[in-house]
Amino acid sequence: MSRDGTGSSAAHDGDRAPPARRARLTRPRVLATAVALVDRDGLAALTMRSLATELGVEPMALYRYASGKQALLDGMVEAFCAEVNERLGLAADSGPADATVSADWRAELHRVVNVFQAVAEAHPRVFPLVVTRPLDVPLTRRSTAALRLNEHVLALLTQAGLDDRATLRLYRAVVGWTTGYLLVDRRQVVDNPDEPEPLLRLGLHRLPVTEYPRLRALAGLLADHDPEVELAAGLDILLDELGKPPQR
Repeated sequence: MSRDGTGSSAAHDGDRAPPARRARLTRPRVLATAVALVDRDGLAALTMRSLATELGVEPMALYRYASGKQALLDGMVEAFCAEVNERLGLAADSGPADATVSADWRAELHRVVNVFQAVAEAHPRVFPLVVTRPLDVPLTRRSTAALRLNEHVLALLTQAGLDDRATLRLYRAVVGWTTGYLLVDRRQVVDNPDEPEPLLRLGLHRLPVTEYPRLRALAGLLADHDPEVELAAGLDILLDELGKPPQR
């Protein structure tokens, strides 16, 4: 009908997105929504169009915050690292000197790894991107959130009294162990969550015992391991072996 607000305009009100979905777009909101979409529906469900639908906007509105899907993937890594930093209490607007080092650097490093593990468990479908996307992004082009987390870990390891070469070796070992362990742990997908018998719960009963005797024998440990304890134990082994300061 007319534009006086009593006809077609009123009819269109029902088609509009709810007020909460029409909140002002920001990069953190766009990335948080992308993470939530992937958490819920998986990575294959993420497109510029599907994300726009979640946000209640036209797809073109998103290109101000991400140039395409690849940029969204990098952005989700940024959001992941930002969540880790927030849980650690690392200020988003502080300089490198603010990467405060605890008197007990090993305890603080364990806290960093525990928080990283918790965020990985909160976003299991996003976590693999944290491992794979940096392979395509030069160090200096990574997000401030990722660089700040790297700087904090390096600052902690520096307290071990190692030279620069040994510090980097230990840094790579800690990052490799943490991300590698979490990736392997993610692969242990339960086949039947309601099955009390470990062999059946993991679906290992389908494997011929003559061909896979060790996998079947380890079913109980595979099903009931404590990832937090195992991750911490492996970290301590690395720190004991590679974190020793040089003898003078």
